[in-house]
Amino acid sequence: MRKSKAPSSRREEIQKIFQCYASGKTTLPVCALLRFLHKEQMEIRTNEETAESLIDRYEIEETARESRCMTFEGFFRYMESKDCCVFNQAHTSVYQNMDQPLTSYFISSSHNTYLTGDQLVGKSHLDAYVCALRKGCRCLEIDCWDGPDMEPVVYHGYTLTTKILFKDVITTVEQHAFEVSAYPVILSLENHCSQEQQEVMAQYLISILGDKLLRTPLDHPTTGDLPSPNDLKYKILIKNKKLRPQIKTEDTTGLEESEDEEEDEEDEDQQTKAKFWSPRKAGSKKKALSNLVIYTTSVKFISFSYSKDNQNSYENTSMAEKKARKLVKVSGPDFVKHNQKFLSRIYPAGSRTSSSNYNPQEFWNIGSQLVALNFQSLGLAMDLNDGRFQDNGGCGYVLKPAVLMSSQRSFDPGSSQHVKPKHLLLKVISGSNLPVPRGGKGLDPFVRVEIHGIASDTRRKSTHTVKNNSLSPHWDSDMNFNISVPELCLIRFCVRDQTGLLSSEFVGQYMLPFSSLKKGYRWVPLRSRDGCSLDPASLFVFVWYS
Repeated sequence: MRKSKAPSSRREEIQKIFQCYASGKTTLPVCALLRFLHKEQMEIRTNEETAESLIDRYEIEETARESRCMTFEGFFRYMESKDCCVFNQAHTSVYQNMDQPLTSYFISSSHNTYLTGDQLVGKSHLDAYVCALRKGCRCLEIDCWDGPDMEPVVYHGYTLTTKILFKDVITTVEQHAFEVSAYPVILSLENHCSQEQQEVMAQYLISILGDKLLRTPLDHPTTGDLPSPNDLKYKILIKNKKLRPQIKTEDTTGLEESEDEEEDEEDEDQQTKAKFWSPRKAGSKKKALSNLVIYTTSVKFISFSYSKDNQNSYENTSMAEKKARKLVKVSGPDFVKHNQKFLSRIYPAGSRTSSSNYNPQEFWNIGSQLVALNFQSLGLAMDLNDGRFQDNGGCGYVLKPAVLMSSQRSFDPGSSQHVKPKHLLLKVISGSNLPVPRGGKGLDPFVRVEIHGIASDTRRKSTHTVKNNSLSPHWDSDMNFNISVPELCLIRFCVRDQTGLLSSEFVGQYMLPFSSLKKGYRWVPLRSRDGCSLDPASLFVFVWYS
């Protein structure tokens, strides 16, 4: 149960609901509680046993417990508990099928994970890897460069960002990889090292990660070509270019310095980097790092038709947001089909030197698995990411909806003609204990509800503004939305402070997938800009959809 005590206004609202079902009595019998659960909370599967278990959990008055009734205080405790949170509590654990190929999942992914600030002069820090892993991130990026004394370093090349040792990054990953999730971690290496220091990298990966490092293909993966998250539990995979088998005994070209990220014409500082590039030669024996790349081999994207005819299931592509956006616009259904077979990674444009983010929803809409964001940057993009990956126990893997995986029916995110549209009614009733801005001035709050999905589903609506009330603002505002692809949608509740006629400031927000939305009278927890709980701040809402 939540520790906070709601202000009187919420008690009054809950009291009205209680009185509707108590029929003038001071307690709710089991049959009346069950009627409330069925009619208002839409908990269709509940039975008398469920209702009695709620009495046992939330009723503390002995007489009421013995007569299998619930007093208002017990009912109030229930309404303020996690059982009445807007987020489906069954989704706080892993509940999805984890035996599908990796391509069937959205995977929480970070871009230039080592950075704590901007892309030009920001600090590189081991804590950035710890923070990302604790947020459920499962694909981390490591930019590797030659360092002094044969020690590879990690930083953003050709910039003034600080450097950290590759071996320290790998040690940090080994310590924290499976702290919040048992499912596989992918290390996306952007590799600029000489062949000699690539050898050092390989040795560190082997010696530090030990049995956690996947070094050979699995004997019997449960799925088709790529293994599943369950197959790869507690394993760390290396994503990098791989040397192709050589027939001749001549020198072979070493691993290229980077994945497709650096080859993309839209990438950061492209002209500057070109001056420094030169293919390095390596003896045929020096393949240690290449040998560690098993199911996640980076290859250059050429076209969807080329991939269909030539790409192997264990090969993945990586492209900048601008190129990906063009492909979505021109060939959306082809991109969806491509992502049914292959892993694809999207990363922020090089022009985002301040570490800003694109909207990840546009690339989830076409089924891209590794939609990489700058985790250090606060705002809508990371709120979306947190909302998406709060699902399925926060394990960092969320099963893509069937609409993205169908082999019979093509899906075009640019079209609004889809099979199972929903009508959503949200009634924003009231707020409670909203944080007051610094400086002590009053709060003039309003609530903006945003739907994030395919373009035709994306919209927002706002309540009116309540003047000078942070403790218990009351809106009682109905909002109706028609949603054509609800399974891709995220819902965002954003509380803002009206600071002027056309200006407002962020107060708190909460994001969750439509598929995790509970019907009925629910409370909405609020989070700060950096994703921390603002408890006891919350909203009280009524949710219905069909």
